[in-house]
Amino acid sequence: MTHLFSETVAAQTKQIDPAAWDQLYIIGDVHGCRSTLERLLTELGPTSEDLVLFVGDLVRKGPDSAGVVDLVRSRPNFLSVRGNNEEKLLRGEKDLATLDDDDLEYLASLPVAITWDEGIVIHGGIDPSRPLAAHSATDLQNIAEVNDGFWWESYTGSRRVFFGHKPLADPVVGSHALGLDTGCVYGNVLTAYEYAADRLISVAPEQTYENRAEHKWVHPTGATPVGDSSQSTPAVFAD
Repeated sequence: MTHLFSETVAAQTKQIDPAAWDQLYIIGDVHGCRSTLERLLTELGPTSEDLVLFVGDLVRKGPDSAGVVDLVRSRPNFLSVRGNNEEKLLRGEKDLATLDDDDLEYLASLPVAITWDEGIVIHGGIDPSRPLAAHSATDLQNIAEVNDGFWWESYTGSRRVFFGHKPLADPVVGSHALGLDTGCVYGNVLTAYEYAADRLISVAPEQTYENRAEHKWVHPTGATPVGDSSQSTPAVFAD
């Protein structure tokens, strides 16, 4: 079998078939904001026949990482990739007293990538100058900038990449890449993408849990502003 990634990364990859599910949703970085995630799920209304994917960083920075882990783990049709913040916990670089050994074992079991014929879900990014097989798990979890710009600005691969990691003022919406980390924990919004309908749905958090300096926000060129239904990928802002 020919692997998309190296053997090491392929062993940490989950393949899915979107056609096997009624709907497919992909959700951005939650960062411990369980109540905001619950409100977003209420807007989406997924059933047991729908597949809900997450781009990683379920944990840290927000108020209820354990609650987010419990929610995602409890649904057999919910699956996340492993983000850099999960890795920080697993490597012992960071600690969350609210997570026990079972929680960490669950985070360690998450794939680094989720793939299907037309798409890839990863946390970070891809270096367009290198083949996918030359990327390590750490690369896929952490890449944001390459050369003099962001990786998604020059990526033209055949599979559309759904990613998080880099806090965005608005989602990145391109034919080759879609960025969903819209900085919920920093007081912006939590964003989901409905695959079949090709639309974005966002909800605002109840409060800002961590401040982020304005100069650290990425304002993508050609991004889809949340709530602007005139874009080719309509965005719906939920109260």
